Amino acid sequence: MVYILLAPGFEEIEALAPADLMRRAGLEVALVSVTGEAQVPGSHNISVTADCTLDQVEPGKCRLLMLPGGMGGVNGIKASAAALKLVETIHGQGKPVAAICAAPTILGQLGLLDGKQAVCYPGLEDGLTGAQVPAGQRVVVDGEIITGQAAGSSLDFGLTLIETLLGSEKAEEVRKSVYYR
Repeated sequence: MVYILLAPGFEEIEALAPADLMRRAGLEVALVSVTGEAQVPGSHNISVTADCTLDQVEPGKCRLLMLPGGMGGVNGIKASAAALKLVETIHGQGKPVAAICAAPTILGQLGLLDGKQAVCYPGLEDGLTGAQVPAGQRVVVDGEIITGQAAGSSLDFGLTLIETLLGSEKAEEVRKSVYYR
């Protein structure tokens, strides 16, 4: 199961484009409401119905945990002790944790980027505590940490998550199926 954490103000494209691509690849993906509300409003007033709530997440069944950006959503995750504990638990199990846009700052806050390469939304690099920030990269994979730059990187980010879990052939198959160049 891939879990994607949603808090009010999340960046819709950064959550939904990767979710769509991963489901096309045959992965089980659950959109998780951090607040417990079924409807989670995004940063551009698109409400999404979550598949489950944070207390329903089963860390043992998690293959990858994903954190979309959007300052409201990121701040909502940072304000949730349970969400932060889940990030630490999944990381502690050696499973991939992926974050895009402003969300890599959550990983920096938790000390999970020490000695890692990571990217984020330009201007938020100070929040990547302990990380090296390579110039010109849209998506960076460094061990179990996967980071993406911004909304415009959402498809590349989603395809990288597929490649991480299912291999490059499956990622290429999905890329071709949506005619992404």
